[in-house]
Amino acid sequence: MKKSQSKGIAIFGKEGEKMITEGKMNSILGQGCTVKGTIDVKEGTLRIDGDFEGTINCPGTLVVGKDGNVKADISVTNAVIGGKVKGNIDAKEKIELQAGSRLEGDIKTIRLVIDEGVFFEGSCKMSPDGKSYSQPAATQQGIQGQDDKSKEKKEHAGTWSR
Repeated sequence: MKKSQSKGIAIFGKEGEKMITEGKMNSILGQGCTVKGTIDVKEGTLRIDGDFEGTINCPGTLVVGKDGNVKADISVTNAVIGGKVKGNIDAKEKIELQAGSRLEGDIKTIRLVIDEGVFFEGSCKMSPDGKSYSQPAATQQGIQGQDDKSKEKKEHAGTWSR
């Protein structure tokens, strides 16, 4: 391993290690930086160790470092959250919430990894094809109607049975 790569691994941790050795890390918002607006990454990975507010669109991976603080609606393929995120995340493949991270917002993904010690407040929708598992309203009403009728029959019979 080259000397410069070993320094990068210490800075970026386990997820960053893979990206640096593969040469995929191409956008970094460093610690101490504050940015507001929209970030559109054409390809590769975006790492945020500073403060960002706005919108993030990244076809690759978003990494929010331990010191990162993001207030944004996020659309990515993968997200690795080590810091704080306030906003919704739509990830096409995977979201990983690392120990000590904080996420306030709704998430939509196929795979979700949550380490111990994570604060997560919001809702999560997961499905392999990205579609909701909820039944159509007519089907739900049909089931509801059947349940009401059977309950009504039981009440009229004067007994409750299982």
